[in-house]
Amino acid sequence: MDKKLATTIGAAARVARTRLELTQADVAERIDVATEVYGRLERGGMLPSVQTLLKLCHELHVSADELLGLSANGANGGSRPGEPPTAPQERPEVRRLLRTVRPLEPAKVKLLGLVANALNRR
Repeated sequence: MDKKLATTIGAAARVARTRLELTQADVAERIDVATEVYGRLERGGMLPSVQTLLKLCHELHVSADELLGLSANGANGGSRPGEPPTAPQERPEVRRLLRTVRPLEPAKVKLLGLVANALNRR
């Protein structure tokens, strides 16, 4: 493994992730890897496969050149050419809650919705 390349990709991924206000768990879920694996990737402990690199580029809104250290980091604010800068989607707590709710059965999701509505009325 090329340790320098792994460190470069990991550092660029971390910068892009924090710019988007995402957690490691958020990115791991979006690129379909375990959170621990994504953490190892950011720390430079492993190189991503080409398929994972492509998913990272898509989810972090960066070019492969930027992740590979071949272009200036953040030259266009993390957006693709011709796109406006990316705005944060939702707060980290909301994303964590969504990850917790997704696997629940529909009846439990409905109950959770009722509880949330009751809390919102207060």
